Amino acid sequence: MKALLLLGALLLSTPSYAAQLVLDLGTGSRIWKTEELLKHPQVQTIQITDDVSYKRDMSYRAVPLAALLTGIKADDHLQAVALDGFAAELAAAPLLDTVGAQAWLAIEDPANPWPALAEGKPGAGPFYLVWTHPQAGHISPEQWPFQVASIKRLAAVGVRFPALLPDPALAANDPVNLGYALFQKNCLACHRLNGAGDAQFGPDLNIPFNPTEYFGAEFLKRYIRDPQSLRQWPQAKMPGFSTAVLSDEELTLLVGYLKHMAGRKQTP
Repeated sequence: MKALLLLGALLLSTPSYAAQLVLDLGTGSRIWKTEELLKHPQVQTIQITDDVSYKRDMSYRAVPLAALLTGIKADDHLQAVALDGFAAELAAAPLLDTVGAQAWLAIEDPANPWPALAEGKPGAGPFYLVWTHPQAGHISPEQWPFQVASIKRLAAVGVRFPALLPDPALAANDPVNLGYALFQKNCLACHRLNGAGDAQFGPDLNIPFNPTEYFGAEFLKRYIRDPQSLRQWPQAKMPGFSTAVLSDEELTLLVGYLKHMAGRKQTP
């Protein structure tokens, strides 16, 4: 009986390494297990100041994401998909940088789990894309996906989802196209538009109605800055976008894109 009790205690104290991260980078799929990543030759402890998700300083065991992105080039496009349906669209170039803002894959050790993100919510594990010196690369909170399940190499957003594209007659540097780029970076991880996008998180921003059709421009900007300042409810998930993340000029460009797309509705 004592031997059985000892065996049970050992099993309970042994960490579980069941979590897996799928990398599909266009040259075949690679599955990384938690145990493998924690033993990666480049794994190290990093300090994150004012972590986007935890709202405080955090310490992680992490691998430089560039070390895992075999064969990826700067002009490639990646998508990180989370367990809850959050789908972050990511240009590859910032992920490959090793100077300035640097991307890391933080790995949750089952023997030392991360805290809950908030009361009644899970933690950010098992895998979390975090950044050191994010201000150097103007990194958006939407570029910090947590609970990451897979990272895929995909065609550019406009190729996959032409329903998101502004009028093709517009010049590349037209304010609407600049707003479209900001939409991809800050909104597409949670929202679809015209039914286009991979996110399963927030409502469509054009069907049946575009927010510019029921919000005045200034109220819409205020809502994007601080959603709870206009609508308060306990289960709200949309974060506010501060001027450090989205300048006043950029916010105007983003709203301009949305207003433009209200005239380009397509039925999903």
